Amino acid sequence: MNTNDISTIATLIGSRICHDLASPIGAITNGLELLELSGAARTPELDLLAQSVVNANARIRLYRLVFGHSSRGQMTGGDDVRTILRDLYTDGRIRCTAFPDGAFPRAEIRLVLLALLCMEPALPQGGDITVTHDNGAWRVTATGPRLVTTSGHWLALQEHRKDQSVTPADVQFTLLPLLTADSNMSYVAQASETDLMIEITPA
Repeated sequence: MNTNDISTIATLIGSRICHDLASPIGAITNGLELLELSGAARTPELDLLAQSVVNANARIRLYRLVFGHSSRGQMTGGDDVRTILRDLYTDGRIRCTAFPDGAFPRAEIRLVLLALLCMEPALPQGGDITVTHDNGAWRVTATGPRLVTTSGHWLALQEHRKDQSVTPADVQFTLLPLLTADSNMSYVAQASETDLMIEITPA
């Protein structure tokens, strides 16, 4: 079995997990809607549950784009991504303040969202993430009151070397370089005390 076969199987597993989780979460969403239609009082507990369901749905849609299987030439709309990110960051701690309009190759959207996932752990106190697209180049930037980029993951990403200490929570740091190369793209990662930037361009 070659690397491409392993990658395909991994994305099929990701799609299967997202598909199977979407059904029970959808059932919870329907249950909450029925409670609201029945006139049940909106308690803080129900509000918390409703917010959690919105976030869980957004995570599944995000993970389907990032880790799931896609067909060659498949496109993804900027509106869809904005909706996912809006629902994902409902608590307001992290905000995605801009994402371009239009339809883009899903392979490129996957890389952009992997870059965004790399920035999340570097924003422990929250911050603003901006995504732009110009002349085929994607740029993901982030600012926040406190940035944490001293981890080996960010250093390895900037230096284009293999990260030896990846955990499941950090898999995006390994996938971004691999999938960038597979997509005939290249990337540059930069970090300072005030902002983060990952640029993805055609190779």
